[in-house]
Amino acid sequence: MRDAPVIPVIVLHDVQHAVPLARALVAGGIRMLEVTLRTPQALACIEAIAQQVPEAVVGAGTVRSAADAIAASRAGARFAVSPGFTPAVARQCRDLDLPLLPGVATGSEIMQAQEEGFKALKFFPALQAGGLSMLKAWQGPFGDVIFCPTGGIHAGNAQEFLAQPNVACVGGSWLVPGDAMARGDWSAITSLARAACELKRPGSVAA
Repeated sequence: MRDAPVIPVIVLHDVQHAVPLARALVAGGIRMLEVTLRTPQALACIEAIAQQVPEAVVGAGTVRSAADAIAASRAGARFAVSPGFTPAVARQCRDLDLPLLPGVATGSEIMQAQEEGFKALKFFPALQAGGLSMLKAWQGPFGDVIFCPTGGIHAGNAQEFLAQPNVACVGGSWLVPGDAMARGDWSAITSLARAACELKRPGSVAA
C-alpha cells in the first residue's frame, strides 16, 4: 500500500494484453497490479504477468471466496483484494500466506476485520459509502486503521483522498483505460502511471 499512491484496478479480457500492460505500468513506476477476477481470462493474465514480468507485484482482485484465493495463489498472485470481508476468505489467505486487503464499508465490517488481525483495509465502494466524510468520521474510533479507498476514485479526486491521514493509497481504473488497451497504446498507460506516481500523500507516514 505504501509502494505507490495508486493501485490500478485492472480488468483484462485478452491475455495478450496482460504482459505489455504490466510492463507499461512498471515503466511508469507502478508495480502493485490488481488484476480483478471478473473475466474468464483473469487467472491466465495473472499467471502471464507473474511469469514474464517479475519486476511487477501482481495480485488478484474481486476475491470473493476461499476457492478464489486458492486459484489466485496457484496462478502466481502475490496478494489478494476482496470487495468485502468474510472470515473464511481471510483465513484461507492466511493459510496460503497470501496477503489480503479486505474490503469494508461500515464500522461493523472494520471491527470484524480487526478481530481477524487486519489493520489495513480497502474502503469500497468509497464514494457511494460516504467518501471523504466517512474516512474523516472513522479517524476517531478507528485511528489505528489505514485505508485504500476504491470505487469512484479518479485523477480528479485522488489527491483529496490521499491527503487524509488514514489513507495509504487509492485504487482506481483510470490508469488502465480500455480504449488505450484496445489500441495497444502502452505509452499512454505509462504516462498515466507516471502522473499517478506524482500524487502526494501528505497525510501518510513514510514507509
